[in-house]
Amino acid sequence: MSAKTEHPEAGQDRPDPFVHLAFFHRDERQYIDGTVSFVREGLAAGDPVAVAVPGDRLRLVRDALGDDAGLVHLLDMREAGRNPGRIIPGVLHRFADAPPEGRRVRIVGEPVWPGRSPQEYPACVQHEALINAAFRGRTVTILCPYDERGLPERALIDARATHPAVIRAGSRVRWPSEAYAPEEAVARYNEPLPLVAGALTLPFEAGTLTRVRHAAADEGRRLGLTGVRLEDLALATAELTTNSVVHGGGTGVLRVWADGGDVLCEVRDRGRLTDPLAGRRPPVRGRGGGRGLLLVHLIADLVRVHTGEDGTTIRCWFAR
Repeated sequence: MSAKTEHPEAGQDRPDPFVHLAFFHRDERQYIDGTVSFVREGLAAGDPVAVAVPGDRLRLVRDALGDDAGLVHLLDMREAGRNPGRIIPGVLHRFADAPPEGRRVRIVGEPVWPGRSPQEYPACVQHEALINAAFRGRTVTILCPYDERGLPERALIDARATHPAVIRAGSRVRWPSEAYAPEEAVARYNEPLPLVAGALTLPFEAGTLTRVRHAAADEGRRLGLTGVRLEDLALATAELTTNSVVHGGGTGVLRVWADGGDVLCEVRDRGRLTDPLAGRRPPVRGRGGGRGLLLVHLIADLVRVHTGEDGTTIRCWFAR
């Protein structure tokens, strides 16, 4: 954070009220001290406060808060944020948009924790970078814990690129991040998604959408999806293939396969996704359309996107 505190002169840009902090810690004591003090400061000011962290950490915070835990909105990020792409619309906006406009909202959000898979991590970094654009101008403070001992060095470097200010381990002082470059972080993790051998491959166009979607659902069932998970796969393929026909050049290729405990589907087309926040904005009341990718983010266990001059690939994971 800048040490400059004077009010801007007329005609100058006002400081952005949005605050996005990377909080580095090395042990359980530092973690509790940093998160709980942040929460208590918010409660003392009468601010709405939410804590969305992995379940084991959530128990630590709840126990440390004692009776005050009932005043805080608590979420297990392993469930609410398993897909990093749904954290902005499904966790952060859902809480931050509820209080009266202009009221300061505080959120502890931990999307990057030890144990995140290599497939999930790039989406985590892009999520952290995109928070800055999604909440620009909002009276919101988000504190993101980073475990210096449990995370690889790359994650700590990326945290400095995606957060304009940091709190160093053992301190409560906010320092500006000299490495802050969120757009570069989004671009760096816009990674190509290689083709997978053996996947069911289904080219499609407007006239074959229904047949291709049924074939994809049948393959998902054969690979072990049932019930709601199978319905989610069918819905995701419907939304993504329709988007390709309408916005991606009129044709595309749908693929479905299994990997470990997941069934994956992906759609490739010739379109280019130019809005990095596509699918991460909450729906606008009274405005139809534009919700397909948002819906996919909300129902899938992970969504990865690669877009470039040659087209766009959107890949989704569904746990069996």
